[in-house]
Amino acid sequence: MENVIRGKAFVVGDNIDTDQIIPAEYLSYNPADAKERKYFGKYALSGVPPAGSGLPDGNTPFVAGDGFGSEFTVVVAGKNFGCGSSREHAPLALATAGVRAVVAQSYARIFYRNSVNGGYLIPFETPQKLVDKVATGDEVEIDPAAATLKNLRTDEQFDLSPLGDVADIIAAGGVFEYAREQGML
Repeated sequence: MENVIRGKAFVVGDNIDTDQIIPAEYLSYNPADAKERKYFGKYALSGVPPAGSGLPDGNTPFVAGDGFGSEFTVVVAGKNFGCGSSREHAPLALATAGVRAVVAQSYARIFYRNSVNGGYLIPFETPQKLVDKVATGDEVEIDPAAATLKNLRTDEQFDLSPLGDVADIIAAGGVFEYAREQGML
């Protein structure tokens, strides 16, 4: 697992569902094909409602123009991130776009497990409503070992919930890699 994750934050609100993370119309791409997999990154978070929807800074696109990746490496969310269908393409899409971590008040359990099991990104939980403390474009730094997020613009630091038992799976790169390391496969 990375020692420190540093990058720009993209802030979304509560109840961001898997169809907002990767709309169903883009599931025709094959994630096993490198030429097609990049489209999951291109369309990541393209279903998030625009400004006026109650989401913070809804005018900022997650992936700009015709790009396939995002300038944002951390997503900061409210409650129930990844709700909706059990679409395992959702954490894949975020990771393909360049996201290394999501920090949310809570997750739909299936999104959380898909993130960990696939080794796509690190799903941190926070007891605080960070969507009011971090703005889209803020530079943030996450220290996984200390379980903290620091907003470098404001110099405020926030506690994250420890990763617990999933830390070893994340460090291995996913559940299959972990099972191999442990001699289970």
